[in-house]
Amino acid sequence: MHCPFCRHADSRVIDSRTSDDGLSIRRRRQCPQCGGRFSTIETASLNVIKRSGVTEPFSREKVMSGVRKACQGRPVTEGDLALLAQEVEEAVRQTGTSQIDTNEIGLAILEPLRTLDEIAYLRFASVYQAFDTLDDFEAAIGQLRADHAAAAAAATDEV
Repeated sequence: MHCPFCRHADSRVIDSRTSDDGLSIRRRRQCPQCGGRFSTIETASLNVIKRSGVTEPFSREKVMSGVRKACQGRPVTEGDLALLAQEVEEAVRQTGTSQIDTNEIGLAILEPLRTLDEIAYLRFASVYQAFDTLDDFEAAIGQLRADHAAAAAAATDEV
């Protein structure tokens, strides 16, 4: 790391702290030549490989905008969308790869969206799981109903 004061090619780390969101590290540094102190913020880059083959940085806003379309007319707030986008980013970063395909991001959105709103989930899933027929919708709805029945049975067993 070059010193911003004297442009010396080296610096010493004095202190390191993770940010509140846990996605970056703030480092306090000192130049051994001039003694100047400065801070750096380090983040791990996460790139998205689009269908066209182009790569671009991951964007929570793009996740929110795609999910927002599926949530039109549903009781979902902007705060809900922001939390969902954060959850998706954390899940994608936990894979440990620096590049991820857009389709994998779409699939990572499905489970948190299902928890948030099932109608929005069906809308979104119809695109990312490539529903071609009514049978695809019926299968997805059948799975949702089976999950509801299993959750209700588990709740009555606990009582």
